[in-house]
Amino acid sequence: MIKKNISLTAEGKKELEKELDELIKNRPVIAERIATARAFGDLSENEEYSSARNEQKLAEGRILEIQDILKNAKIIRGGKRETVALGATVVLDMGGRSVEYALVGPTEANPLEGKISNESPIGKAIFGHKAGESVDFNGKKVKIVEIK
Repeated sequence: MIKKNISLTAEGKKELEKELDELIKNRPVIAERIATARAFGDLSENEEYSSARNEQKLAEGRILEIQDILKNAKIIRGGKRETVALGATVVLDMGGRSVEYALVGPTEANPLEGKISNESPIGKAIFGHKAGESVDFNGKKVKIVEIK
């Protein structure tokens, strides 16, 4: 089996650990729902039982996924740097519009929260470039204004 490295910021690791704790704490609640629904009788037409079992399946799957991510996590160090790299926060001028993104690994990417993956098209375009440089992205010039 190939060991996979998953890049996470320290903040992303804490968020995953918190989610894992919540999922583990909810195990007894789900088990109780299953037990209660099982008491209703015929399981083949018991929607409450099916719903609780599905919730359990999703929760257990997510627990395993988070545990695997944390086991293979490589923490990205933040801080100021000369070029755009994992863990950097960048300010970009995209056609007169200023946007700020944190460059993270794909596991914690969430563009709505200003976190873009280094494997995303814009992440690939700016990776390794310096402040003041412009890169081509989708046929348009994007200027790297600042690297934080």
